[in-house]
Amino acid sequence: MPRSLLLTSSFYGTRLPGDPRGFVGRVRDARPDDPPAPTRLVHNAPGTPCDADLTGLQRASAEQMRGAPIYLDATGADVLIEQWRETARVREWRLLAAAVMANHVHLVAVVPSSAVPTKVLGDFKAYRARALTARFGRPQSGTWWTSGGSKRPLRDDRAVADAVEYVVRRQYAPLATFEAAEG
Repeated sequence: MPRSLLLTSSFYGTRLPGDPRGFVGRVRDARPDDPPAPTRLVHNAPGTPCDADLTGLQRASAEQMRGAPIYLDATGADVLIEQWRETARVREWRLLAAAVMANHVHLVAVVPSSAVPTKVLGDFKAYRARALTARFGRPQSGTWWTSGGSKRPLRDDRAVADAVEYVVRRQYAPLATFEAAEG
């Protein structure tokens, strides 16, 4: 039985840990009752707030950057859409929707239930990176993407339809979008 995923990834350096707009990443849970080595948590449960506005963490993250943040333009967005369609075809996945904004991307894909979501996102990112590098050269940082990304499972047909609607019609200033034909 296939499964559907909403995949999200940002371009390198455009949304650092500590960002005031919010971010999903490992943060220390340093409450007074914690042991000397605080635990690290990821606040990414759907419907719950993510972490935001941790100035020290954002500053430390910026100091570790190996190059300038990457923002895409319409030409790069078109390269990504075409590469995603090719990747889905080769992997025998179904790409339902995609959107490229200047600083991040969203995809809705149907994959076999045996597919590991982290590997699915990794495959899409790897092939995208190759296509971008072939067209524009290697970025100063050595990477186009932030590490990781969101791999939200879509539990039913309604969730899939909502995700497609969100990706194709509710993005602010998309550079390029794709929606699969019905059927």
